Amino acid sequence: MTRTARDRALAAATGLCVALVLGMLLVVVGEIVRHGWPQLSWAFLTDQPTADMTGGGIFPAIYGTVALTLLMTVAVVPMGVATAVWLHEYAGRSSRLAAVVRAAVHNLAGVPSIVFGLFGLGFFVLFLGGSIDDLVYGDPTRPVWGKPGVLWAALTLAVLTLPVVIVTTEEALRAVPRDLREAALGLGATRLQTVVRVVLPNARAGILTGLILAVSRGAGEVAPILFTGAANFLPYLPSDLRDMFMHLGYHVFVLATQSPNVEAARPALYGTVLVLLVLTLSLNVAAVWLRSRYRAALRS
Repeated sequence: MTRTARDRALAAATGLCVALVLGMLLVVVGEIVRHGWPQLSWAFLTDQPTADMTGGGIFPAIYGTVALTLLMTVAVVPMGVATAVWLHEYAGRSSRLAAVVRAAVHNLAGVPSIVFGLFGLGFFVLFLGGSIDDLVYGDPTRPVWGKPGVLWAALTLAVLTLPVVIVTTEEALRAVPRDLREAALGLGATRLQTVVRVVLPNARAGILTGLILAVSRGAGEVAPILFTGAANFLPYLPSDLRDMFMHLGYHVFVLATQSPNVEAARPALYGTVLVLLVLTLSLNVAAVWLRSRYRAALRS
C-alpha cells in the first residue's frame, strides 16, 4: 500500500469514527429533546416539584444548580489561578516542590468523583464545620455549620475541578511570550507587577478555557454532592450557605430511581435532563463569549 493510499485509509477511518461519535450524540440529544420538549412550560420551570416526584416544576433544582455552580466558580478560580501562577512564574520547572505539586494535581484529576464526595463529608462537613461549631457555639451535638449545605458542596466541587483550572491556566501562562515578561522587568516592574499587569491579562483567554471546562464538569456532577448538601425534595429555596439544596443532576437521579412511580415521572425526567443540558450549554456559551471578547481586545 502506497503512502497516499495509507493516508486516505487513515483519513477514512478517522472520519468514520468522528461520524459515529456525532451520530451517537445526535441520537442521545434527539431522544432527550423529543421526550423532554413537550414537558417544558412556564409552570414546569417556575413551580416546585410535588412530593411524589411525578408532577410540579423544577425551579428549586434550577436555582440550586446555578447557585452551586457560581459558588464553585468563585472558590476554584482564584485558588487554581494562584497555584498555576506559582508553578509557572515562581517555582520553575526544576523545582522539586513544583514537581511534587504537579504530580499531586495530575493524581487528583484521576480520583473518582464519589471519593470527592466522601472527602467533602469527612473534611468540610464533619471536621471543618464541626470544628467551627465547637469553637463558636460550644455545642457540636447541635450542628450549625457541621451539616451538609450548599457551601460545603460548592467547596467539594471546587476541589474536584481544581486540576482542570490549574493545568489549563499553566498552559495559558506558558503561551505568553517571554519577551513581554523581560520587557516589563526591564522597565522596572517587579515580578508581581509583571504577573498581574502583563502576564495574566495576556492569558485571560486560556484561563477562561479552564473556567469553561470546570463549569462543564461541575454543573453536571452528582456523586460529590450526594453527601455534602443535595436533597431529594425541598419546598423552599436555599437562603443561607448552610442550607441544603436541590440540584438538577441529583433530581434526575431521584426521578429515575426513587420515584414511587417511575413511569409517571418519566416525562418530568426527560424535561429535567433537557433543562440541565440547556443550562450547561448556556453557561458554556457565556464563558466562550467572554473568552472571544478578551481575545478580540488583545488583538486590538
